[in-house]
Amino acid sequence: MTTQQIKITNFIKQKGQVTGAEISSYFGISRQALYKHIPRLLEAKIITKIGKPPKVFYSINADVTVTKNQDELTEIEANKIADQFFIITPPGERKQGVSAFVYWCDKNKLPHKKTAEEYLNTLSKYEQYKKEGLINGAQKLKNTFPNVYLDEIFYLDFYSIERFGKTKLGQLLLYAKQSQNISLMKEIIMLVKPKVDEVIKKYHIDGIGFIPPTVKRERQLMKVLEGGLNEKLRVISIEKAKMFVAVPQKTLNKLEDRIENASKTIVVTENATFKNILLVDDAVGSGATLNETAKKIKEKGICKGKVIGLALTGSFKGFDVISEV
Repeated sequence: MTTQQIKITNFIKQKGQVTGAEISSYFGISRQALYKHIPRLLEAKIITKIGKPPKVFYSINADVTVTKNQDELTEIEANKIADQFFIITPPGERKQGVSAFVYWCDKNKLPHKKTAEEYLNTLSKYEQYKKEGLINGAQKLKNTFPNVYLDEIFYLDFYSIERFGKTKLGQLLLYAKQSQNISLMKEIIMLVKPKVDEVIKKYHIDGIGFIPPTVKRERQLMKVLEGGLNEKLRVISIEKAKMFVAVPQKTLNKLEDRIENASKTIVVTENATFKNILLVDDAVGSGATLNETAKKIKEKGICKGKVIGLALTGSFKGFDVISEV
């Protein structure tokens, strides 16, 4: 670091969180001169920034201790964590990999090395349910419903795992929907599209349906997903009937209530016929919505072959409630 960069770093450390204007004013330098130094400090990960122009704040990067902590982990452990561990912090910062894991351990007052081993063992436990990158949820539905109308149902990942909470895809899904963050939605599309394409090819899908949302939002994840997947298939017309009060599935704790909700609010308005249909949903707790939609498709006789369900995330247990999304 140059002498000026050391001074800027010390000033940021002293103040905790400052704007570019405050740094310029304190040192009596122009904004142009300041921004010869700021990018280099950011690139070196000495400082970090939060916010978007015109309100950007700089602070000392709390992750500068990660290298020391990472030395406690084996290369295999560090690489696995780097690929899998992802969190959005309470203030809304995005953290991924070893730095995110160290942050999470420190926040929960847990030892890094021991917890890393426990985390990887937990991942391995859940990975055994994946075959070719897909989790088969058929048995879960058979254990939940007296009649299953989906011929197959798969998850791309679990929504959460024991002790460590939401998976990477679970985190992305939650915050993409809650904040309507388009960049997170696009990241989800990049992660899931290869597997969606594989399912479409394997099952000779010629029609795709997206489960419509109940909660009204300006930017709907399922619509963004529909456009972003860019599948060259006919999109099946499925609608959510407008009721006097819109009751989201996630608010219902009884299985029979979820079945009734889906049965009376999901309407398949498609009239074309298809060989095989893929139904896509974002998160499956009980699976009632997907199962009831498949039932309506079969009753209407628009599918001559199989109805396949595909959820971005699903719960591990039988009947479960994913209330956040």
